Amino acid sequence: MSLPEHLTALAARVSNRGRWGPDDQRGTLNLITPEVVRRGLAAARQGRVFSLAIPFDEQGPQHGSIPGRDNPRREMVMVHTPLTGDPDDFCTSDDRLTMGVQAATHWDALCHVGYGGELYNGTSSAVVGERGASRLGIEHVGAVVSRGLMLDVARALGVNRFDDGYPITGDDLDRAAALGGLEVRPGDICCVRTGHMSYWRDGDIPRFHNPSPGLSTASIEWIRDHDVAAVATDTVVFECYPGDQRGVLLPVHMIHLRDMGLAQGQLWDLDELAADCAADGQHDFLLTATPLPLTGSPGGPVAPTAVK
Repeated sequence: MSLPEHLTALAARVSNRGRWGPDDQRGTLNLITPEVVRRGLAAARQGRVFSLAIPFDEQGPQHGSIPGRDNPRREMVMVHTPLTGDPDDFCTSDDRLTMGVQAATHWDALCHVGYGGELYNGTSSAVVGERGASRLGIEHVGAVVSRGLMLDVARALGVNRFDDGYPITGDDLDRAAALGGLEVRPGDICCVRTGHMSYWRDGDIPRFHNPSPGLSTASIEWIRDHDVAAVATDTVVFECYPGDQRGVLLPVHMIHLRDMGLAQGQLWDLDELAADCAADGQHDFLLTATPLPLTGSPGGPVAPTAVK
């Protein structure tokens, strides 16, 4: 059995299968309508910008817990090279990048996770092969621009960061929204802060198999009820780990991606923005977060930008 009965029932309640047609490949990102984009533009009231990406370098957060998810490694292939042979003529410097697509700040594509032989919208998992995904790849996400909301769960619960596998619930998300004076509306993108990035800055971010705070199955209906377009977190795993459902590996991933078609962002750096939101009281912002459209990929690196 892929999921226990109570989670199967939950998945059925929150399912978006067929909601945007049988051929849909964007899932909840369809909730970002022109009206929602204008709402996001209206949130850019101060003209101050924040990058939500961690550095893409060899000092990244991966420790080998997930095979092939290697930290970005950049290599110079030309260093002030004269292409005409004359060093006084045109010279160029070029480099190349090798990395696990989901090693640093990224979005997960809808082909990333499934169960029971199916991906989002009833798509067979057989669409993913050695050459990538013929459907539901990250290239179908397209441009991502919406109103972003800072849901600072850590501050809402009175801590700087969670040091264990704290399971974030819908009630916790309500408390974070109340802290920011926010009304969560359809098409919004929620940035859920746990403070976990401070581990990475200290050079001690936990490995995949260590306890990690994150969204629990008790948050899933909250996200569906609010028709959130996407959720991004500042953790390695996204959901609480080892999890609130004993014996079930990453059930939030399974239900979000396969049943809801919800875009998931991981390893977003939310600390600077969250501190600024706490200082001035503005917890909404314009968010641009278009992933690199790698054809057929189960994920896409992204450098999100928030504009307050």
